[in-house]
Amino acid sequence: MATATEAPPLAPQPAAGKPPRKRGRLTPYWLLLPGILWLLIFFALPMVYQASTSVQTGSLEEGYKVTWHFATYWNALADYWPQFLRSVLYAGSATILCLILGYPLAYLIAFRAGRWRNVVLILVIAPFFTSFLIRTLAWKTILADSGPVVSTLNSLHVLDVTSWLGMTSGDRVLATPLAVVCGLTYNFLPFMILPLYTSLERIDGRLHEAAGDLYAKPFTTFRKVTFPLSMPGVVSGTLLTFIPASGDYVNADLLGSTDTRMVGNVIQTQFLRILDYPTAAALSFILMAAILVMVTLYIRKSGTEDLV
Repeated sequence: MATATEAPPLAPQPAAGKPPRKRGRLTPYWLLLPGILWLLIFFALPMVYQASTSVQTGSLEEGYKVTWHFATYWNALADYWPQFLRSVLYAGSATILCLILGYPLAYLIAFRAGRWRNVVLILVIAPFFTSFLIRTLAWKTILADSGPVVSTLNSLHVLDVTSWLGMTSGDRVLATPLAVVCGLTYNFLPFMILPLYTSLERIDGRLHEAAGDLYAKPFTTFRKVTFPLSMPGVVSGTLLTFIPASGDYVNADLLGSTDTRMVGNVIQTQFLRILDYPTAAALSFILMAAILVMVTLYIRKSGTEDLV
């Protein structure tokens, strides 16, 4: 009985020594340090500088001083609201066109390309091998008044419809809203295709087979299975297209006219020609705030936060 009730022997205690070193816990922070410094130096500090510039008054000859003149924001918005609205309309139109053109191509690459998948992907990113400026200038030749594109559209009476909609001017395509939207669509189409392809490629093919076993038609399978599962790619692609397109100024400058100027053209002019730095900085912050609000609402309405 005494033997049965004896307490079990205690486990050997480790020898007293120094506590375990915490160097391993700090390793992730050391790895993040270069990126944090990069963001602080090249993003946060310029933002702070531009914020201070937007509330300054003065001139280039006399110098600028921070006077907390917030009326610059209101004046900039009141003077250039048409350019803001035009930027949203052009960028939204280009984003919709990129989605319409990019989704079928991304679907083809993900499910039908087979051994040609890598070749098609290279063709998608091939425009990146040349300069953004060169790609935009090429559209001046494509949409020239005497070119085959305009001649074909005239023979099909397409320009009559676009002129009635206000997208073109008579028999011309250059220096019109249609030319600017075409340039934006072409330049930012790869930013739509690649996230869509990545999202579609993740879809398990057995889900399509299961939908077929349940007698679902191809369109029903796409509507109930494929498209909902590809929503992260749709959201990512639309954001990667709309955000840079809304602030672009190259396409409107090279393919448009004074009637198609976007807010990016106004900011460039204020910074480089008029030299009105406070107004330019205020316009930049208004554009950034507007895009931030629209993106936040869009992500919430899309019902997905799993972005590719």
